[in-house]
Parts: sequence; structure tokens; C-alpha cells
Amino acid sequence: MKSLRRRLLDRLGPGLITGAADDDPSGIATYSQAGAQFGFGMLWSVLLTTPLMVGIQIVSARIGLVTGHGIAHNLRQHYPRWLLYAIVGLLLVANTINIAADVAAMGEALQLIIGGPEHGHAVIFGVVVVLLQIFLPYQRLAPLLKWLTLALFAYVAVLFTVRVPWQDVVFATLFPPIELSAGYMMMLVAVLGTTISPYLFFWQAAQEVEEIRMHADREPLYRYPEHARKHLRRVKVDTYVGMIFSNGVAFCIMLTAAVTLHTAGISNIETSAQAALALRPLAGDFAFTLFALGIIGTGLLALPVLAGSAAYAVAEAMNWPTGHNLKLHEAKGFYSIIAFATAVGVALDFTSIDPIKALVWAAVINGIVAVPIMAVMMRMAVRPEIMGTFTIRRRLRMLGWLATGLMGLTVVGMAVAFFLPQ
Repeated sequence: MKSLRRRLLDRLGPGLITGAADDDPSGIATYSQAGAQFGFGMLWSVLLTTPLMVGIQIVSARIGLVTGHGIAHNLRQHYPRWLLYAIVGLLLVANTINIAADVAAMGEALQLIIGGPEHGHAVIFGVVVVLLQIFLPYQRLAPLLKWLTLALFAYVAVLFTVRVPWQDVVFATLFPPIELSAGYMMMLVAVLGTTISPYLFFWQAAQEVEEIRMHADREPLYRYPEHARKHLRRVKVDTYVGMIFSNGVAFCIMLTAAVTLHTAGISNIETSAQAALALRPLAGDFAFTLFALGIIGTGLLALPVLAGSAAYAVAEAMNWPTGHNLKLHEAKGFYSIIAFATAVGVALDFTSIDPIKALVWAAVINGIVAVPIMAVMMRMAVRPEIMGTFTIRRRLRMLGWLATGLMGLTVVGMAVAFFLPQ
């Protein structure tokens, strides 16, 4: 039994970290707002996105595993430069705004627990995250990020501190009370955009490349196809576990907000820290502390993924050396982007810019840029000149295109909902 658990843990890595990073403080705020505003009415969306999320993340992982390069590098090699720069530029903007929202939520959460200056905490978090990425090689950074995924269990634990009418939950999840109001549609778009985000594609592909570089006996699959069976199975297990874990936690957060905040008539939650504070008189100090600590833990995981995915994308687009396996002097451009995105994100918290409105714009940008990225990834994954004999099969193609179509519909939904009467 022990050796079986050990083998499973060894198979978990990029997929688990990517999935867990999706439940960042901004995502927690979105899921909390969905539960507070609509009760059980949006739990179904988490089930809907799970297989689609699995499909598109496996596609991104396979691109890195087979080619030995990230998504931006493959874009540079096989697609027009205008498309490359447009996608990478939008990703950098969206990630930087997302960093601003996340680091603000972390600072506010720590302030709620121990007091002190909210912005001061945010600066400390930003500095710590940058230093960790610069001075920890991939061999040590990856295990640290894997351990940080345990922070998400805080939200599973919170759920056990409240009373849940499971029969009503199951019924509402399987037979959802869908509304056609502008508010419901906008929240649905936000939940879908939070779950399927462009930075996750770039990160998981890049981490598969890092895994290849970390092991002297590893090569991209197009060079050594005889290793394909073992590694493709690992990617599949890793991604399934990571995405199911991610959406399971999202379900717990949404459900906790539904049975506490929504039931108490609290429907306007704008930040994850506000959700924790509102939870305190309803579920007690223990639930509040768990929720707040979860914000900090997930933020420490998400910030390196947000900054790192932007760095991988920009560095590959500019043909710079990339990777956390390189020292600072060997990849100055790569680490400069990490520092730049994090510094600008922290600096935004000292301006008059409303981080919540900024996050809405980041979600809009993410939703828009996700569609062409996913479409290009799907085209990459079926091109023999890129994937060799490892082009994706029919089932994965269907899942990937279904996810792409769903994200396309969310963009249309955003536009339609914007013009609907509020």
C-alpha cells in the first residue's frame, strides 16, 4: 500500500500544481460570490467544466511533453508573429492584473488574522514569491509548490464546520435552477473564465518541459517515442487528479458560501477576504481562520504560477533562455519578467485602481484570449509536423474543441449580458 501511494505521488506534479493554482484568491472570491448570490444554483457549472478542463489541459501538457517546448515557442515556430505577440501581450496584462488582485487578497487575509498594514503584507508576499522563484532551482521549487497544494484542503475542512442539506444539494446540482438574468449570465461567465484560464495552459506545458530538462535520461517524446506509453499515462493521471481536485475544492467553496452567506441573506461578496470575514459570525472563528489561511496558502501557490507562466510566454516569444532550472545570470530576461509582473501587480495595490474592477477586466481579457489560444493549441495538437506520431486522438479532440466552443460561448455571453438590463 505504501509503495502504491508513493508511485501515485511520483506521478503527480505539473497537473496537480496547475489545477491547485486555479483556485487562487481571485477564484475563491468568484466561487464565494456565486454561492452567496445564487445559492446552489451554480454548483452544476463546476461539474460541467471538469471534463472540459481535463481535456484542454492534457492537450497543453502533451504539446510540452512531445515537442520539448512551451506553447509560445511553438507559436513562434509555426504561426505568424502578430498572433504570437498579441496572445503573449494579452496574457502578460491579464496575469499582472490577476497578481494584483491575489496579492491584495493575501495582504487583507493576513491583516484579518494578525493585524498590521494590509499593503505592507502585500509587499512582503510579492518579495518572497519573487525571491523563491529566482533562488530555488526547479528541483526544489516543484516539490514546494506541490506541498502548497495542501492549503486547498482548508476549504474542504471549512465545509465540515457547517450544516449541509445534501439532498437539496444533489437535486440542485443535477437539476439546476438556471436563470436567464444578466446577473446570472455574468456570474456564469466569471465562473467558467476562472476555471479555464490561459495561464494554466502555458504553465502546464512549460512544466512538462522543465521535467524533461530536470532528468538527464529524459528527452521530448518525438525523439524517443518508445518512452511514450509511460509518460502519456503519467500526464493523464496527473491532469485528471489535478483538475478534479481543483474543481472539487471550487465546489466546496461555492457550497460553503451557499449554506452560510446565501442562507443568511448575504449576497454581495467582492473579495475572498470579505467572504472569510462574513463567514465568521455564521460558522465561527475556526471556519473563519481556516478560510483566511487558505487564501494565503493558495496565493503563495498561485503567484509563482501567474508570474512564471507570463515569464515562460514572453521569454519563449523573444527566444530568450527560459526555465527555473537556470540561474539568474543565465536567464536574466526570464527572471526579469517574473520580477516585473509581480512588482507591477503589487504596485497596482497602491494606486486608486479598484482591484475588483481590475479583476473583472482581467477575467474579460482571459476569456477573450483563451479562445484563440485554445483554438491554436487544438490545431497544434493535430499537426504531424509539430506532434509527429503523437497527434491527439478523436476523444481528446472532441473534449478540447468542446472546451474551446464553451469558452467562445462565454465571450458571446459576456457581450450579450453586458447589454441586458441590470
